[in-house]
This record gives sequence, C-alpha cells and structure tokens, in this order.
Amino acid sequence: MLAKRVIPCLDVHQGQVTRGVRFGRAEAGELRNVGDPVELALRYNEQGADELVFFDITASAEGRAAMVQVIERTAEQCFMPLTVGGGIRTVEDMQVMLRAGADKVSINTAALANPRLIRAGAEKFGSQCIVVSIDCKRVGPDRWQVFSHGGRRPTDWEAVAWAREAVRLGAGEIVLNSIDADGTRAGYDLQITRRVSEAVGVPVVASGGAGSLEHMAEVLLEGKADAVLAASVFHYGDYTVGQVKHYLAGRGIPVRLEPEITVFDGSGLR
Repeated sequence: MLAKRVIPCLDVHQGQVTRGVRFGRAEAGELRNVGDPVELALRYNEQGADELVFFDITASAEGRAAMVQVIERTAEQCFMPLTVGGGIRTVEDMQVMLRAGADKVSINTAALANPRLIRAGAEKFGSQCIVVSIDCKRVGPDRWQVFSHGGRRPTDWEAVAWAREAVRLGAGEIVLNSIDADGTRAGYDLQITRRVSEAVGVPVVASGGAGSLEHMAEVLLEGKADAVLAASVFHYGDYTVGQVKHYLAGRGIPVRLEPEITVFDGSGLR
C-alpha cells in the first residue's frame, strides 16, 4: 500500500496566512492572521510534511493573480513538493507558477468555468501537475453540490459527477473540501470523501474539518482518502506533522516517517 500523505495547507489572504470558520469570511473581516507563509512553510518542511498547499483564498473572487513571489521564496528554501491554487485561469498562469517552483497547480473556479483548461494543462504539463480542487456542500440527504469562487457561488455540478469529469479530462489528483466542515475542527465529511475516493482512479486529498488525530485516521481508513490536508491544527500548534504521522503509523496506516537523527553537541547525545 502506498504511504498516506500529511499535507499542511496555507490559506493566504493579502500576503498573510489566515484562518476562519467556513468559507467567504474574508470580506467580512472574520479571518485571523496566523503568520508569514514562507516562515510557516519552513516550519512544516522541518517537521517532515509530505507536501505543502498554498491557496490564495480570494484570488478568484477578486480577480488577482496568484502569489508568485511567495512560491519563489518558499521553493528556494524548502524541498517538499509545493501545490499552489487561486487565480490560475490559463495554461500560461500554470506555467508561471510551475516556473516559480510549484510542483503542481490547483484549479477550481477556472476549471468549472472552462473544463477544457484541465485537459489543456494535462496535455502540456502532464496529469501529475494538475490538481482539481472541489468545494462542496451537503444540500440534501444524499447530495453534495459543488460551489465556485471560494464557496460563494453554487454550480449545477454534483460532487461525485464533477470529480469523475475532472479526472476524465486529465486531473491527476482531487482535493475534496467540505464547506460545511471547513474550519470547524469537527471532523472530515467521511461520506462524501469515501464516495469520491471510490469513484475516481486518482489520489483524493481530504480537506475541511480536521480537529484531532482520530479525525485524520478516520478519513484515511473510513473515507478511503489518500492524503489528509489540515490547517488550524498545525498553525496553532495542536500537533506537529511528526505527531500526526506517528499516530497514524500506530493505527497501522502507512506513512513516510523521517529517520531518527542522532546529534552530538559535545557533551553527549541528544
């Protein structure tokens, strides 16, 4: 079995990493500043994160370009794979971010507006570079609707159907975010995560709702996700990436553990 990945997520608004409860709070001033994106990236790099995701959370809504300089600065100092999303609307935008040091680009609103963008990106850069991020909300007993523009606008797509279509067009990975759970720390939406994971043949990254170590294990085991993405539990110091991985390993979930390092400080081992 392939190792499951642990991925911190940096939601960037006006150049700073922020956190709020649920979507669409940037305009209402309900976001809390939690730090500089490059400093946080370095922290998670040292903790052994498998990847790092940057989302410019208001880029699509406000028409701003993604943060090229942040990616360049991070790529110069960190060696884990980087994914960036927000404001990427064209193949040229993808190329800019990949040249800046990103390993993958994540598209959401632009893909919904122009699904051919998924195929164009996959044909030029390879499916492994193209991530489709899906923001969904439960709207009925057995239905999850896809939203665009950072969770602000409903679309006609149902989540599983859109995930299948995105993969058919060339997406190499799906990031599935529950709007209902995002920022609540109440746990991932296991039901929709499992449905999407079983419906597509590419990795699915679970996002939205991480509040405990058990939540992460549940979505990997019951939700059948390939990776867990989290923000608040890392940013506020509830857990380190290493603590998460050791817990998952203890539950029998395969993860990539950093090798133990013995340090000589002149007075003995530490």
